[in-house]
Amino acid sequence: MHLRAHHLLCMLTYSGKGYSKAFVHNFDRLVQRIGAGEAIELLAGPDDVCAPIAGNAEEHCHCASVIERDRLAGSDLAPLVGVALAPGASLVLTAPLLARLRAAFATGRIRRACEGCPWHAMCTEVAKNGDDGTALLQCP
Repeated sequence: MHLRAHHLLCMLTYSGKGYSKAFVHNFDRLVQRIGAGEAIELLAGPDDVCAPIAGNAEEHCHCASVIERDRLAGSDLAPLVGVALAPGASLVLTAPLLARLRAAFATGRIRRACEGCPWHAMCTEVAKNGDDGTALLQCP
């Protein structure tokens, strides 16, 4: 599976909402695969999450602001993940790592990339409620 760095943050609070039905269906499948232990390879630019909307060059996934989100997310997440999160890096989310990431997200420690995101308020609410209702419930 291919993800851009800031989508590692999105996975933490994803709760079945998105830009379209196709986007939600796709995100649901990706969360299931991550929960089953599938490896994630980081890349720059549109990824497997973006797939349902990336065909339109005007979509935000092609914007410089989203590339900056990836840079900030990679920088914030690297110390918790234990590897540099540059394109080509690979990781598997485990239950202990997921717990560490969610705790850091809830305190705001890894949320610099979230500034200006239209989903910021929703993700804040989900994190505040202890991640109840999130789609990514477990990892190996």
